[in-house]
Amino acid sequence: MSSADAVAAVLWVGVTLYAVFGGADFGSGFWALIAGGGDRGSRARALIDWAIGPVWEANHVWLIFMLVTLWTAFPEAFSSITSTLFIPLSLAALGIVLRGAGFAFHRVARRRGGRRLAEAAFGVASVLTPFFMGTVVGAVASGRVPIGNAEGDPVTSWLNGVSLLLGALFVAAGAYLAAVFLVSDARRFGDQQLVAYFTRRALAAAFVAGALAIAGIFVLHDDARYLYDGLTSEGLPLVLLSLVCGLGALVLLWRGVARGVRPLAVAAVVAVIWGWGAAQYPYLLPETLTIEQGAGASETLTAVLVVFGIAVVVVLPALALLFVLDQRSLLEEEAPTE
Repeated sequence: MSSADAVAAVLWVGVTLYAVFGGADFGSGFWALIAGGGDRGSRARALIDWAIGPVWEANHVWLIFMLVTLWTAFPEAFSSITSTLFIPLSLAALGIVLRGAGFAFHRVARRRGGRRLAEAAFGVASVLTPFFMGTVVGAVASGRVPIGNAEGDPVTSWLNGVSLLLGALFVAAGAYLAAVFLVSDARRFGDQQLVAYFTRRALAAAFVAGALAIAGIFVLHDDARYLYDGLTSEGLPLVLLSLVCGLGALVLLWRGVARGVRPLAVAAVVAVIWGWGAAQYPYLLPETLTIEQGAGASETLTAVLVVFGIAVVVVLPALALLFVLDQRSLLEEEAPTE
């Protein structure tokens, strides 16, 4: 494996971690947005607030890591993507800011109207941000980002069938992961009604995500043939693994089994992400820029790998400790209440 391939694998680890943890974080905002009024809706929002409160900001570590690694190690791909897709990227960045402000302010707002406005900002931004991120992925995967500064069409590059489908799939997948995690959080809190509530929503989100994935087969066949060919050849084992894990998680959810649901749900998402990576390899920008062609200087790649090694030793244990303490309910003193 070359240094460029090693750094690309490191970048893909960051993509995977952000898709899982960031996706579940965004998905929780989706469920908060559509929870509705009444006692059940307020209890669902309170559980979401309690569950993600200690960890929601930590998930942006992976987004920053992805951007810095891409910019440092693959500058030509970074400039091509960010200049052609500045509209959806700017909208996603705006969504992240509004989402953070909404979540922070709704917890301290004294007036009911201000609190509702902050909650709405949190929920709407939680839907729009992953959607626009998905359109960026669709633009890259379908070969609509040419090499060079703003060489691609700033509108049609991300407003097309592949991008819109992947935007919707990102929202659905995040909602699915969030619902699965919230089932476990409701069990941790001891609220069986909320366990049933989020179980139904996890099953519904899985159905929607599955339907979008099936539709994606036909869309990719017509509009992103390189990626389609890769997913049906090199990436096929991982796609099948994702299907098996996803079905296994659904069976456990349906039967009310507590153990194994989250690992299987996460594995389903991770497998399809790495299947996409295998399908697109060796390209950063499909059929125009390979990993080797787009890589920076060898000294830069070595420095990125060294820094990643340090981060594995320093950052990952700290994040792991954060999530362990959160799952043991040692970070939030108050129970989820409206």
